[in-house]
Amino acid sequence: MTTFPRWRGRRLRRTGAIRALVRETRLTPERMILPLFVTEGEGVRETVGSMPGVFRTSVDAAMEDIGEAVALGLGGVLLFGIPDQKDAEGSQAWHEQAAVQRTVAAIKKAHPDLTVVTDVCLCEYTEHGHCGLLKDGHVDNDDTLDLLARTALSHARAGADVVAPSDMMDGRVGAIRRVLDDEGFQQVAILSYAAKYASTFYGPFREAAGSASDFGDRRGYQMDPANQDEALREVRADIAEGADMIMVKPALAYLDVIHRVKTETGWPVAAYQVSGEYAAIMAAAERGWLDGDRAMEETLMSIARAGADVVITYWAREFARRNG
Repeated sequence: MTTFPRWRGRRLRRTGAIRALVRETRLTPERMILPLFVTEGEGVRETVGSMPGVFRTSVDAAMEDIGEAVALGLGGVLLFGIPDQKDAEGSQAWHEQAAVQRTVAAIKKAHPDLTVVTDVCLCEYTEHGHCGLLKDGHVDNDDTLDLLARTALSHARAGADVVAPSDMMDGRVGAIRRVLDDEGFQQVAILSYAAKYASTFYGPFREAAGSASDFGDRRGYQMDPANQDEALREVRADIAEGADMIMVKPALAYLDVIHRVKTETGWPVAAYQVSGEYAAIMAAAERGWLDGDRAMEETLMSIARAGADVVITYWAREFARRNG
């Protein structure tokens, strides 16, 4: 008879109940945030072709999805706005009657305890598709800050709990924090897209949000995928400016960055499983190349295992239905 060491790893894997008992990483619905795309109009529910199961909705239709999110015990929603008109400044971003602002107000009236996070950026609202004001064909960092702060303030006035600047302008966290504090919104938190990489995995999102740029790309202000130390510099800069939480985006291609940010700062870390990561798995599952439900759970668990405290994912409701 073969002699084994006293420890046998399979003893703790032989049943589902035992595996659950000793599981090291636990991901629950309350740690998940559901992204939603809200637009103008009424009764609107438009399918996003490259993202099966994701829709552009008017405020009334969005409230149906939000009601389900509440019932499933999700941790919150993240709102992206799609305006019916655009201009060079992106002025609909801070309009008090725009889709995001009206959705925030409706949520807080119907579901006051749900955490509402709002994306703060201009790319969905500008006619050129870039994340800030243009000057001589380039995004002007400093002149953009006032507009981002104005947008964040409009979200806070509508009732947002957390504002999430995703533009990657230098100094925007400090500019937003000063405006919020000066206007009496000290309680509104900032979730900073601190380590946001210039990724090809954003493609389906740009279809959903109508935010593709007319020229050039965003590599001048989003991060180089080759860099890891730079992410820590960005993160520390945003913490120093007043960020309450830190975002790493995308998630699956940057698990190493998530881990370093968490272990080296100890700050609350959110990771965004972005549109292209979602779409790739959905496409493979539709073709029968892999089990979509298992791939969903495995990838989401990998993000939590890397160190993310919060996972932003288009699968939030599906995960909650299976694990609530």
